[in-house]
Amino acid sequence: MDMYEVLKRYFGYDGFRNGQEDLIGAILSGRDVLGIMPTGAGKSICYQVPALLLPGITVVISPLISLMKDQVRALNEAGIHAAYINSSLTEGQIYKAMEYAVQGRYKIIYVAPERLLTPLFLDFAQRVQISMVTVDEAHCISQWGQDFRPSYLNIVEFVNQLAVRPVMSAFTATATEQVRDDILCVLGLRSPKVLVTGFDRANLYFEVRTGNKKAELLDYVKEHRMESGIVYCATRKNVEEVCTMLQMEDIPATRYHAGLSAEERKRNQDLFIFDEKPVMVATNAFGMGIDKSNVRYVVHYNMPQSMENYYQEAGRAGRDGERAECILLYSPQDVRINQFLLEEKDLREDMDREEAEAVRERDAQRLRMMTFYSTTKDCLRGFILKYFGEKGPRRCENCSNCLHEYVEEDVTEICRDIMECITELPRNYGAGTIAAVLRGSQNAKVKSYGLEAVESYGKQKQITEPRLKEIIGELLAQGYLWATPDKYALIHLEEKGEDFLEEDEKIVMKFSKPKEKKTKTDGSGKKIRKRAGLTEDLDAASWKLFERLRQLRLTIAGEQKVPPYIVFSDKTLIDMCVKKPTDRASMLEVSGVGEAKYEKYGERFLEELERV
Repeated sequence: MDMYEVLKRYFGYDGFRNGQEDLIGAILSGRDVLGIMPTGAGKSICYQVPALLLPGITVVISPLISLMKDQVRALNEAGIHAAYINSSLTEGQIYKAMEYAVQGRYKIIYVAPERLLTPLFLDFAQRVQISMVTVDEAHCISQWGQDFRPSYLNIVEFVNQLAVRPVMSAFTATATEQVRDDILCVLGLRSPKVLVTGFDRANLYFEVRTGNKKAELLDYVKEHRMESGIVYCATRKNVEEVCTMLQMEDIPATRYHAGLSAEERKRNQDLFIFDEKPVMVATNAFGMGIDKSNVRYVVHYNMPQSMENYYQEAGRAGRDGERAECILLYSPQDVRINQFLLEEKDLREDMDREEAEAVRERDAQRLRMMTFYSTTKDCLRGFILKYFGEKGPRRCENCSNCLHEYVEEDVTEICRDIMECITELPRNYGAGTIAAVLRGSQNAKVKSYGLEAVESYGKQKQITEPRLKEIIGELLAQGYLWATPDKYALIHLEEKGEDFLEEDEKIVMKFSKPKEKKTKTDGSGKKIRKRAGLTEDLDAASWKLFERLRQLRLTIAGEQKVPPYIVFSDKTLIDMCVKKPTDRASMLEVSGVGEAKYEKYGERFLEELERV
């Protein structure tokens, strides 16, 4: 068998996605690889396919128990024998799994990094041929990453203790250039094939909304009642409130945060994965390692602390490659909440003062960039891509900013007054005080500090305070100003701002154009319920067929005690609706239907399709 036969027989795909073939080819030729690929781009295929073709065992190092269980369950469903070794097993079960691997039953073994240097696992590693060591979620090895795990440093020592060094492969979805270099250095990859397929996920729609969060969220979830989604909140209190609010509206929602018992977290996670409660309300403690492919939306009720966190969490939508939506509900209060959470964040005990200050400054800078994303009027996709070091489009036509109507205004004089005000003030103040001075406010703070005496006082009486703050925020984002990383950020003039005051430069900014909110109806006045775009290309009859196939999948999943998406993904069901297979041969032409899955489920789906 070659890589193409393995892909078709076990996974049911006719061709590889972008980057997969190159990485698999490099591994099979004996080269180390580093793959930076967005969530849903098919990273697991890149090591699972060569694992079946290499002579020995592939050891996959993975950070979370849920991730291992999910991957092993999916492999077993595809007819591939795999096992995992972690703290959820007894020592007897671990020993048994290792013995089966020694006997050749398993080609892929998933293991937690904490297990690598245990005497039992090291003894096992000496008794088998390990052809490849794969590091999943490789950003966890970098101290510059947003999710550093010291246990990942065990990987290097483990590989050094092997009699023969295997091929090394590492994969991650979120890595800035600094993190990428760190992965290569710490893992000691030798002449690696480094492939960055790009961070863009064209199937994801991005939107930032402001206003009443509860009303916005409730309206959105009701409109997408038929779909599965995740709602992220910054605090446990918010999780409880939001989940209760949704449940009171008869929305099948559950919750997940660190304050719940391990048993309840596991139970709620299963309710979500098995589609019994298709809406999950959670803190960022939830999601890493959840491979649920049919999540059609991710709503952030609160702004995350960094673009890395946001893109990783939002990226849990649309893993099947079909259209999904990523909605951020923003308010300035989110910034203050995150500043407080960062101040309370525990730093590693082995850090000296200089290192701790560097981490604090890095966290503050990440929060500033997240705030700029939340308030920019430019293309959201372009902002994300530029943040991760890629060239972003001016317009993607698939985000709220590109589809929203804006008007451009020349704000040169207002910006000049803002910057001159900053230079005239006796010391540095926050955006609120600067706006108050420019508007000629009589508030107590302005009076007590004697700020009525500055020349800029009252120069912009006609501009509202929110608009002045909006312009100050845009000047911060564009680098004319900078703010201290404190809880109460103080505004300073940047070198770019000083140059502006000396030169004849024009500044034009975009502002939202007020427009009527229209509700689409079906002609009879009945409101049309939106879907996240999953079945946009299906006609009414095919949509009904999709619903029947989804119900059959749910029934089979219950019988087999596996999540519905493990049986077949939504994307596979859609392809069935389009191709309408009538026999084994045509069913195997459906994307995602491999031989093992056909033997298990194919006939039942063919019977359902015959009822058309």
